[in-house]
Parts: sequence; structure tokens; C-alpha cells
Amino acid sequence: MFIHSVLFEIKPGEIKAYYKDCRMWAAYAAKAKGFIRYLTVKRFDYENQYASVYEWKAKNFHDSFMKQHHDELVSKSQAKVKVLGYYNLKTAQDIQG
Repeated sequence: MFIHSVLFEIKPGEIKAYYKDCRMWAAYAAKAKGFIRYLTVKRFDYENQYASVYEWKAKNFHDSFMKQHHDELVSKSQAKVKVLGYYNLKTAQDIQG
């Protein structure tokens, strides 16, 4: 599994718009081949930090989605956000309980 996460700083007045943007990005991703799921998470013990987390079956599915939709979705997004970091991760071990 490939996981792509973007950490944002978002001012309180922008949260509603960010959530709306997240729903839009997730709706596009849901139609893409290899997409597993999307999560919006808030960073614990940090003010105004949120991450958008995408899970894909493999990196090539993510890359294809980004190539096809990234610029369009950025132009449609309404929230004013500050990107703090991009994180590309892959599954090393999957233990389900």
C-alpha cells in the first residue's frame, strides 16, 4: 500500500472551506483506479494543523491521479492553507486486530 499525506496549517476561519475542499478531492480520488480511502486528520497537541491522507494500492495509481487531477483540483480549492510538508509512505507491516 502507498500512502500520501500533506500536512497543512489552516486558520480556524478556513476549516469549513478546507473540509469542503477535502470532500471534493476525495470524490475525485474515489473514481480513480487503485484508490483505497481518504482521511482528514487533525494533528494532536498542535494548533491549526491538519493532514489530508490518501491510501492507494500502489504508488503508480497515486502518480496517475496526481498527473491527471492535481492542478485542476488546486485551482478549484477554496481554502487558504499553508503546506507544512508532504509525506510519501509505504506499508512495511500490516497487522490487523
